[in-house]
Formats: sequence, structure tokens, C-alpha cells
Amino acid sequence: MRELAERLGVNPNTVAAAYRTLRERGVIETAGRRGSRVRSKPATTARELIRVEVPPGVRNLSEGNPDPALLPALAGAFAAAAEEGDREPVLYGHAPVEPELARLARAGLDADGVPDGPVAVTSGALDAMERVLMAHLRPGDAVAVEDPGWGSLLDLVPALGLRTVPVGVDDEGPSPDDVRKALAGGARALIVTDRAQNPTGAALSAARARALRTVLADHPETLLVEDDHGHHIVDLPLHALAGTTRSWAFVRSAAKAYGPDLRLAVLTGDAVTLDRVRGRQRLGPGWVSRIVQRAVVRLWSEGAVDPAAVAARYGRRRDALIGELARRGITAHGRSGMNVWVPVPDETGAVARLLHAGWAVAPGARFRLSAPPGIRVTVSTLAEGETEPLAETIAAALGPAGGPVRTYA
Repeated sequence: MRELAERLGVNPNTVAAAYRTLRERGVIETAGRRGSRVRSKPATTARELIRVEVPPGVRNLSEGNPDPALLPALAGAFAAAAEEGDREPVLYGHAPVEPELARLARAGLDADGVPDGPVAVTSGALDAMERVLMAHLRPGDAVAVEDPGWGSLLDLVPALGLRTVPVGVDDEGPSPDDVRKALAGGARALIVTDRAQNPTGAALSAARARALRTVLADHPETLLVEDDHGHHIVDLPLHALAGTTRSWAFVRSAAKAYGPDLRLAVLTGDAVTLDRVRGRQRLGPGWVSRIVQRAVVRLWSEGAVDPAAVAARYGRRRDALIGELARRGITAHGRSGMNVWVPVPDETGAVARLLHAGWAVAPGARFRLSAPPGIRVTVSTLAEGETEPLAETIAAALGPAGGPVRTYA
């Protein structure tokens, strides 16, 4: 920095500020004494650009959205929340969390075995994860992430100036051996999806959760972040890891079950983590609209979503596609949620051939770091009569010349 300051004829503090800005924007990544390196691509939107342009007439199964037909109507809940807001308007200095929302959320967390902790409300799961990571980590710190995993998270981590360490996943969740290796190698945080993992549909089993707790017990200083966005759309039990380490956070989003536009997630965790998150939130947006929070309370209280029915509907669609693919000799994965992951030998070719045949799927490059190639098929709106034609088209797109297909673990 001193050399650059002398060469440019500026104050060293100016150079330091420029480096800091580049780290914050994800243009460079730092690696301690090994220095700083320019990233090959800007981090903020790299994976968002890996999209399929869907022409008219093509069936779009690429976007990862829930089935609109399974989302609840919002008008009544918001009307009631607005009326309540007219009677008791929320003003500056009022509590940022709706008391009834906190009570219902805490009751649900208690029922699922999530350790006791304060409750905060954020603008979705990704907002919660960003706040938790920034509350504990510094630029250059390493974060262990699932590979393949959520593309937005894989972009967020380097955008914060942090380094991603890939951890392989199978149908039961992250590999304990990979997690052990990542933490032993210096990763300061681990992010785990409990159920409905995007893109593979993985869900933590009881045995896998026990194995991961054993690994984490040897690294008690690890920041553990859990994402349970599958709440109310899956019928598999939760096997939470929360509380295994000193610093932990558990995020439960309303997006998949109640609607992405609600932009609401419930966050709990250890007292220090939540205190830091809430303190920083006060200096930014302040709070998530209490009208939105009250509307969600109405949706929860009135049973606007039947979790078992929604989970069964998604499960039938996943199982049907996986079964049809298996009958054609193709291995696919989708233990929970609304996506099916299909390992392929040639990702670009498979996506292009499917698009030409009238089906748009998501290229696996949006979700991968070092994992083998694949495609993600969102089955949330897949009709019964579409399953067999889609499986037949996928089989044809892979073709006999593609060679053996590797699994994603």
C-alpha cells in the first residue's frame, strides 16, 4: 500500500480505503498474508447472469418458484393488518418485532427442537445470512458452503469479501468429512440448509445431523448458520444443528410457503449474534414493516397453508419425475422441496437440447463451485401429463453418447 501511495502521489489511507471498497464490492478477495487478488468475475451478479432466455412457447421449469396455486391469498390478511395498523400505528421507537409473530415463531421453533434464543425479523433469508456473517466475520475469512448450493448465497459470500470453501452434499446433507476438512483448514463459518436444499433437494437426516454435531463439537468457535426455508413445504422432520457451537443462527423464511414477495424471515440465535444483528439493523432499515408482520401472523393463525398438503403435492411431482427418469436409466435427486437435480455429463449441451425441445431448465453452473455438472428442474408446477414427456426429453438430451453420469456428492 505504501508503494502504491508513493507511485500515485496520494495518502496511504486513500489506498487502504480503495482496497476496502474493492473488497466490499467483491472485485478483489483477500487471503491474509498471501495478499489480495482480483476476482475472475465481479461477485455481485455473476450467477444471476447464468440464466436461460426462455422464448415464447417453451415450458419454463428453470426459475425455482413455488406453485402460485399453492400460495395463500394475501388480501384478507393485509386488510386486517392495515386496520390494526390504523388503530395502533407503529412509530419510531416502537418494538421492531410484532409480539404475536415472535410468540408464534418461538413456539414453532421450540416444537422443532431449536434452542431458545431471541427472535428478529429480516427481509428474507439472504438478508438474515448477510447480517449474521457481517456480525462475526472480517474480509478474507473463509466460509464453508454447500456445493452445489444456493446460487445467491454463493455470490453473497465473496461479495462480502469472504472466501467460499466448498462442501459436498448428498441426499442427507453436507458431507461430514468435507465439513471436518473445511473447518480444520480454517473456515470460520458453516452454512447448512436443513431441508429442501437448493438445488439438490437434500434434507438432513437424523444420522447425518449427529455426525455433523460431532464434527462441530471439535470446532466450537465456528459460526453456524442454518437455513430452513423449507418450513411448511416439506414433510420431513427437522434435525437442527443449532446450539452445537457458541455462535449460531437459525433462519426460517416465509417465501416458499406463503409468497416470495412477503420478504420476511424469522431469525433466532445466540444472544450475542442476535444483539449484533438487531443493533446493525436499527442503523439501516430499522425494522421490517409491522403491517407485513401482522399479515403473516394472520396467515399463520388462520392456517392459510396446509403444510402436509403442500408437501404431498410437491412430493408427488418430484417422485414422479425421479421415477420416470430412473426407468430410463437416469439417476436424479430430490428428497424434499420443489427441485430435482439431474447430474449430466455435458451441462451446456443438455440445457441447449432441452430448450430446443421446448423445456427450459436451470444450468447447474448457477449452483456449483467444484461439484460435477448437472441441471436443476423445478417441479412445483409440473402437471401429471407432463412428467413422462419431460423425462423422455431429458433422456434424449443426455443421449447414449454422453457417457456415464457422475453423482453430485
